[in-house]
Amino acid sequence: MIRFFSSPIKSLIKKLSPKKSSQNLTPESKIESSEPLVLGEKTGQPPRQQPPETKQTASPEPGLRKQSPGKPRLQPESRLDKPEPWTLDSFQVPAQEGKTRFHDLDLPLGLMHAIADENFQYCMPVQAEVLPHTLEGKDATARAQTGTGKSAAFLVTIIARLMKSPVKGKRQPGTPRALIIAPTRELVLQIEKDARALTPYTPLRTVSVFGGMDYKRQQEQLSSGHVDIIAATPGRLMDFMRQKLVKLGSIEILVIDEADRLLDMGFIPDMRNIIYHTPHKNERQTLFFSATLAPEILRMANQWTVDPAIVEIDPGKTAADSINQKVFLVTEDEKFPLLYNLINGEKLERVILFVNMRSTTRRIAERLVRYGISSEILSGEVSQKQRIRTLDNFRNGKIRVLVATDVAARGLHIEGVSHVVNYDLPQDPEHYIHRIGRTGRAGAEGISVSFADEMSSFQIPDIEAVLGNKLECEYPEEAMLKALPKPKYRPKAAPKSNHRKKTPQNRRSRQNPRSGAGGNAKPRSGTRRPRPKSSGPKNPS
Repeated sequence: MIRFFSSPIKSLIKKLSPKKSSQNLTPESKIESSEPLVLGEKTGQPPRQQPPETKQTASPEPGLRKQSPGKPRLQPESRLDKPEPWTLDSFQVPAQEGKTRFHDLDLPLGLMHAIADENFQYCMPVQAEVLPHTLEGKDATARAQTGTGKSAAFLVTIIARLMKSPVKGKRQPGTPRALIIAPTRELVLQIEKDARALTPYTPLRTVSVFGGMDYKRQQEQLSSGHVDIIAATPGRLMDFMRQKLVKLGSIEILVIDEADRLLDMGFIPDMRNIIYHTPHKNERQTLFFSATLAPEILRMANQWTVDPAIVEIDPGKTAADSINQKVFLVTEDEKFPLLYNLINGEKLERVILFVNMRSTTRRIAERLVRYGISSEILSGEVSQKQRIRTLDNFRNGKIRVLVATDVAARGLHIEGVSHVVNYDLPQDPEHYIHRIGRTGRAGAEGISVSFADEMSSFQIPDIEAVLGNKLECEYPEEAMLKALPKPKYRPKAAPKSNHRKKTPQNRRSRQNPRSGAGGNAKPRSGTRRPRPKSSGPKNPS
């Protein structure tokens, strides 16, 4: 019995006996016994010191990290090499007489950093006149020609005010602090792009709201988190207001851009509804911008603003001085040869061509492509996704000529547009100003060329009255009217339709399907059994 129980007793005694020293362990067992030391360091227990011999003989297996408790951990390179904070010393702009620097406006450092990235050194005239008033919190009504920096004027005001008075605590989604209302989708997208360029070093978030596309994406942007700045068209904004996705009770700054265009497009009833949901005009700052200030526009400005600062840049001359304007007297048949020779003769690479009708855009664009000049159209019948794709191709230089109606006359800021061609003179003289404003933007030089034919030449006096000066009209040289070469590409053939034309023979064949193509085939032999008459009354009731 003693021998029978001796082996279990011995094994139990071995388990209860203390462990042997680490000198008799294999390297693998040493590594296993060293793992609790690492956990002890993480939990705060003091580690046991290993003898020097053990550290030298222990060799961990491949793939296991070698612990070195005596050496400090190395910090990542990103933590060691921190970039120095940006200061105004790295953006030096010398003071010049008659010019206003952005340094002189006491703007937040994050906004000045973005201005330095955009290389904005001196204020444009409208910015120099408006910003001293708006940065103090005053309302403003500004009139200036297109392409002179109106968007940057109100964006700088918005960003500076929101950064100087941040909101503490958690904010509800869809409660913007600044609202910018614009008439077209293109203008809203341009404002959003400019706002993002000025806010990369700020916590401000900008969302664009417009119709035609990205409905679900805009819903998610409004409901996913807080939003500081909203740039919107009136129709889509009211749609989201009805869904309670946008609440305008916290608006601090209201900007109405291109007010005259909003009036022309019939958005004034929607504007009144939107402004009604914002705080009272005494509790918000209102900025009113327009290319023209008609009496109706001034009445609206007085209703929605409080003692505004009136700013007018060159009131007697609305066209930018940096645009060289030419008018060629031609016939309707001479327009396209003149256009082709102008583009190829001067090797123009970025041209906006304006026409009055949608059908003309398609006809001119197709004809330019046939003669080897890449072009695309931009009109009201083009979908929003196609518009964005077309504008990106035009900005990237993939197309040379953008054939457009007046839908592109406002809100587009495309750098490097050397020429604007009025293939048709506009019927509204005010549109002439907005058309030629697509070139010569931000002080750059540009050229405007207009074709005046037998019918449209009668619009010249009205345009001159708006401009405040005479237009120089001339006949083109013979070299600019030379005959066109052979087209490089043939026009695409129209797809054949399976629909049969309505001819007398087809009508007879439909009336008598058993007849042949000529309609003279004899009927099938035999007589047709007459339909039996019902014996009951016609009206059983």
